[in-house]
Amino acid sequence: QVQLVESGGDSVQAGGSLRLSCAASVYIFSGYFMGWFREVPLKDREGVAIIDSGGIASYRDSLKGRFTIFRDNVNKTLYLQMNNLKSEDAAMYYCAAEKGACRKEGSEYVFTYWGQGTRVTISS
Repeated sequence: QVQLVESGGDSVQAGGSLRLSCAASVYIFSGYFMGWFREVPLKDREGVAIIDSGGIASYRDSLKGRFTIFRDNVNKTLYLQMNNLKSEDAAMYYCAAEKGACRKEGSEYVFTYWGQGTRVTISS
């Protein structure tokens, strides 16, 4: 059973930075395709960034340059570094995992395993 536990969510001022973490309880973390998503009330969940087992990352266009996804395969942890945070970044952030390759439905990657989320709030 794969368990993902996010942490690092906090209240931060606009312009500030946060680093989210996702600890994965898997046998071989490097074999998992990982992603970060976020959700706000009354809106669909949206993809933030994904990273494959080889460390190749891809980002939502609007977040490029501000957000960085990276992984520590030894410590089985996924990270999301968020800089220059804006009010629209306030959301519940979720970590997701898929063993091996990650299929797509349309433009969206489909993940099997999800964490419980960590909340990010932005103050002006």
